[in-house]
Amino acid sequence: MPAQHFTDDNFDLEVLKSDQPVLVDFFATWCGPCQQIAPIIEALATEYQNKVKIGKLDVDQDGAIAQRYGIMSIPSLIIFKGGQPVQIMVGFQSKEKLKEEIDKVI
Repeated sequence: MPAQHFTDDNFDLEVLKSDQPVLVDFFATWCGPCQQIAPIIEALATEYQNKVKIGKLDVDQDGAIAQRYGIMSIPSLIIFKGGQPVQIMVGFQSKEKLKEEIDKVI
């Protein structure tokens, strides 16, 4: 299952009202480390299918949500549970580190 695409329009429904934990990758197409982490995000979306919702939000296209959460550097990854951010990671993260953080919330 590919990573979902979150936008300003669907964020509240898909992320904040989700009954599962959600990992959001805040990225931009021009960002080198964002390109490096993209295949990891896709792999995790498949691995955690039906347990955790995993998706990406383009900060250039959907800046209102990025502003709401004070995203200053990308990639930034936030894990939400029950509509609240429970873990924030800034910069490139290894697959092992992301799995460790996801496993803490499921």
